[in-house]
Parts: sequence; C-alpha cells; structure tokens
Amino acid sequence: MVLSAWVDLIAAGTGALLAPLLLGLAVEDDEAARRKAIRDEDHEMVRAVLDGDEGAYRVLVERYQGRIYAIIYGMVRNREDARDLAQETFVKAYRNLPRFRFGASFYTWLCRIAMNVSIDHLRRQKLRRTELYEEGTAARDADGVISLAHHRHDPGRDLERKELRDRIFAALETLPPDQKQVILLREIEGLAYKEIAEVVGIPEGTVMSRLYYARKKLQKALKDIKE
Repeated sequence: MVLSAWVDLIAAGTGALLAPLLLGLAVEDDEAARRKAIRDEDHEMVRAVLDGDEGAYRVLVERYQGRIYAIIYGMVRNREDARDLAQETFVKAYRNLPRFRFGASFYTWLCRIAMNVSIDHLRRQKLRRTELYEEGTAARDADGVISLAHHRHDPGRDLERKELRDRIFAALETLPPDQKQVILLREIEGLAYKEIAEVVGIPEGTVMSRLYYARKKLQKALKDIKE
C-alpha cells in the first residue's frame, strides 16, 4: 500500500491504529536508506583501494575495526588473541580485495573472513589442548608424575561470575561454534537473517534453526538468573 493510501486511512479516523505501523514503515525505510548509503560508500572505498589509494583502506579499517574486534572477542574470549585475529582479518581482506563482489556488502564479506579466522584459531587451540593432554599423559606414564599441562585455565568452565554479562558470555562458551557465531551476529551485531546467511554461507532457514536451538540452550543455562 502506497504512502498516500496510509494518509487517507489515517484522515478517515483510523490513525490511532495505523499511525504506529506507519511510523514503523518510515523507520524501516530510513534504516534501509542508511544501510544503502553506507554500502555504496564502502564500495567507493573498495574501488579506490583497487585503483591504488591505500588511504581508502585505512578508512574502512577505522570504520569497522571496533565491530570486527567485538565479534572475534565474542568467539575467542581472549583480548590479545582477538586483537591479533582482527589484524589478521583486515590483512586477509586486503589481500583478497580483488575477489570482492560488489553485489555484496563489504561488511558482511569482512564478517565472513573474521568468522573463518576465529574458527581456525579455535580449531588450532583445540588441537593444541589435545597435544598438551597427550604430552601430559605420556609424562605421567613415563615417570609416574601427573603433568598439569592439560589442567590449564578453561574460560568456558571457570567463568562463574555474579555479573550478568559474564554469565551470558560463559553460557555462550557452551554453544557449538556454528550456533555461537549466529547468536553473536544476530544479538550483538544486529544483522538480518539474510546478512547472517551471507556471512556464514548457509541458507536463511539454517540460520533460523541454529538461532532457535542456540537460544534454547542459553535460556536453559541462564534460567536461574533473576531479573
């Protein structure tokens, strides 16, 4: 229904019911226009970089470094690692910029790289913990002394805080990486289902399914928190 038709209905006496909906449509239009403007500006910066203007890439880094760091930190829960991985994300993005497809949002493309970097890091950590465990077992078997290498600090189990923020992040640590990443992109970054699907490389239906099960697990983990 066109805007003039909404105005006619409001003038006819249905304004009390339709005004909030009309306002919502206006807000959605403003948000869509804002996103498009940012997307177009990002594309201009990317083209400038590809034409040899390295300063344009600095603009993109400054625009998104805080958000990329926040996403990565939510995945790895270590500030130093998050800083290193954020830097790695922007380096990889720069090197692969010629492959960027201008039909996509630069930020969602950047998020995809950040997620892949984070998941690779977590896999390396898991492999390293396995190696430490095996080394500890070997040391125990060799001389009867139990190595403490595999009893190092585990953030996912040790985050027993009173503050709600810490409890939430601790609960996030219990989620599988695929559910964790969609929760972070949706609840922290506020991306739409379609954008999340682009970042993760899965259908929108799969995004909705992962969000559903992730939220269920978080509700169960946080059920004892009193508002």
